[in-house]
Amino acid sequence: MSIFIAKRLLTLIATLIGASMVIFLVMEILPGDPALVILGVEATDEMVAALTKELGLDRPAPERYWTWISGLLQGEMGTSYAYKVPVWELVEGALWITIPLAIMSIILSIILALIIGLYAAAHHNKAGDVALMGFSQLGISVPNFWLALLLILLFSIQLRWFPAGGFPGWNEGFFVCIVALLLPAISLATVVGAILARITRSSVLEVYREDYVRTARSKGLSQRATLWLHVLRNALIPVLTVTGIQFSALLTGTVVVENVFHIPGLGSLVLKAINNRDTIVVENVVLLLATMVIMTNFVVDILYAVVDPRLKAHDI
Repeated sequence: MSIFIAKRLLTLIATLIGASMVIFLVMEILPGDPALVILGVEATDEMVAALTKELGLDRPAPERYWTWISGLLQGEMGTSYAYKVPVWELVEGALWITIPLAIMSIILSIILALIIGLYAAAHHNKAGDVALMGFSQLGISVPNFWLALLLILLFSIQLRWFPAGGFPGWNEGFFVCIVALLLPAISLATVVGAILARITRSSVLEVYREDYVRTARSKGLSQRATLWLHVLRNALIPVLTVTGIQFSALLTGTVVVENVFHIPGLGSLVLKAINNRDTIVVENVVLLLATMVIMTNFVVDILYAVVDPRLKAHDI
């Protein structure tokens, strides 16, 4: 198991290094001068040059890349060009909103997937299965932002059950904040949950066809007992993999959904930083999101080996 984890850790580190290089290079080739954006179009060339030097943007790209990475290794993200405050202060406040939103979304997605997927598999080719798979296909087709607008229209404007947007702050109370994040979480979870539901159904049906399952059924084991004791663990292997993949899509979706609901999370922060050409903030936030995705895939790999020991034995 230790060799298996070591291999995955090496892959994780190499992926992070590659991701940081790509992010830095993309920010380098994007048009726009941060100093000119900050000072405005009426700034003189001398003012722009002075601010460029102050921000350290006049140094060679390899030197600036090393300064950024070495700072991150020491826990320093640098200072925002636009706000003149440490980047970590901006990121920390946004993280306390985006992370709970992502956790709520993935939990709702998994619950939705298990309920729909298991029920559809247990009622294969019956009316319930056909109806649920039809709704799941509809859920996959609906864009997050459009669903978010529909949820606001129904539950905020018409029924007045939930706030239409904004975030009150955790000091206002845990329940109040969870209620504020519920509609964004549902809009994010619907697409991911629909995808996972179809994967769950297909995986369960495939495992049901295995010889050991037929043997268990022939010995008089009920369908429910067979499902929970023999089918579900093996059926979850592809579901775990797809969950890790979909988590990246969920994080990407927060960028749009947070702006629809006016939630000051990482998505809103990175869009504001792009508009302000605050490259240091964009680099750190995008790398943080990439790290979250890569770490999720790492955890999924470990869980994959726990669920299916054959993979662990093969790697070792």
